[in-house]
Amino acid sequence: MIDYIVVGSGLAGVTFLETALQNGKKVILFDDGKPPASQVAAGLYNPVILKRYSAVWNAAQQLAYLEIFYGLIQAKLQQTFNHRKPMLRKFFSVEEQNNWFLAADQPSLSSFLSTQLRWDRYNGIDASFGYGEVKSTGFLDIIPLLTSYKAYLKEIDALRSESFDYSVLKIHNDHLFYKDIKAKHIVFTEGFGMLQNPFFCHLPLQGTKGEVLLIRAPELNLDVIVNTNVFILPIGNELFKVGATYNWADKTTEPTAFAREELISKVKEILNCDFEVIDQVAGIRPTVIDRKPLLGTHQQYNNIHVLNGLGSRGVMLAPMMAKNLYEHIEFGLPLPSEVDIKRFEKAVL
Repeated sequence: MIDYIVVGSGLAGVTFLETALQNGKKVILFDDGKPPASQVAAGLYNPVILKRYSAVWNAAQQLAYLEIFYGLIQAKLQQTFNHRKPMLRKFFSVEEQNNWFLAADQPSLSSFLSTQLRWDRYNGIDASFGYGEVKSTGFLDIIPLLTSYKAYLKEIDALRSESFDYSVLKIHNDHLFYKDIKAKHIVFTEGFGMLQNPFFCHLPLQGTKGEVLLIRAPELNLDVIVNTNVFILPIGNELFKVGATYNWADKTTEPTAFAREELISKVKEILNCDFEVIDQVAGIRPTVIDRKPLLGTHQQYNNIHVLNGLGSRGVMLAPMMAKNLYEHIEFGLPLPSEVDIKRFEKAVL
């Protein structure tokens, strides 16, 4: 008998599975071959919501654990995925500078927002009002991480490349059967696909479509992340990721001309050099109405669990949320009330 079946091969699934493996558990991951939303994400992590100048929930704790967790994966796979990189907020006016300093005085933001303006000169960007620096930022190279990790799971015979059939799952008090697998627990980490999951489809997962461009800009010598109304992330070889859009109505994963033009227009507000669009990708972020993840155990079955709703901040959230859920299942530790699915129980009953 194994300890965990994990259904869903995005960042949520991989981080939970790795957490279980680090604790000596036997696991198996189900991968249906469809690209998860995390695979098309830019992978940025940033402790500040710059649109509202507010701190990300539990940001300091998440950042500290992120470094440890992804460091262990890098050591296991002997590759580098986590890249610390400064993030600069370009200012367009003196008023924006003043708003930055007001935000930096807030106790919740003072450790993340530098009070020293930066006047870096980048060919291709006119920043006459300078930049503000966000501390403790970077990006995770998600696609290589997921690809390499699944290859590792295949080597240890812990990967099933097939869709999961809910109707085949046999539930008992202290174990589960799925086809030829006997397991103690199952954890569903399916992202937006959770809406087809009969055990958790009642939870208020909304889904927000996001689109990202890959551009080539040979004249742009940027070596930091620039964030204004869009982010520009240098990834090497004159290539940059640009994003992202937010669409709450469209639930398809096809790139759209509308989003392409929106992003191009916003990039032109930042860059004064030529660029060309190389690629465009789209995905559905698993978002929740209160902007908090969905963690917990099914009301009726104590061996069926969920880890979902990581939204656009999955790189920061995933390691800590996986740890919280694992310790809840194994040791009975309470989940943070902000992310426990019990917060929605009244709406279900």
